[in-house]
Amino acid sequence: MRGAGAILRPAARGARAQWFPRTPARSVVALKTPIKVELVAGKTYRWCVCGRSKKQPFCDGSHFFQRTGLSPLKFKAQETRMVALCTCKATQRPPYCDGTHRSERVQKAEVGSPL
Repeated sequence: MRGAGAILRPAARGARAQWFPRTPARSVVALKTPIKVELVAGKTYRWCVCGRSKKQPFCDGSHFFQRTGLSPLKFKAQETRMVALCTCKATQRPPYCDGTHRSERVQKAEVGSPL
């Protein structure tokens, strides 16, 4: 029986686990320098957390198609201004750059690899 009252059996979890892993992948270094962008007051943005987006520093859905288990950071700009958004994905102030990209750990990492 399938329908609103159907019980999901453990085998169904296996198929879902393929798309939604329980343990998320680690973010990868997209670039080793921040990207300066103008944020517009009141506009909502989705900052790439996984580092796999081809539209850095914003999300293009790569996290879903590559089954990372990660999600973008959604935020709304409070004022129109130029900001530096992190692309090394190691910042302590996401989505904003805090200078972590200058650390030896990030500079030694390969672009596309996790820290």
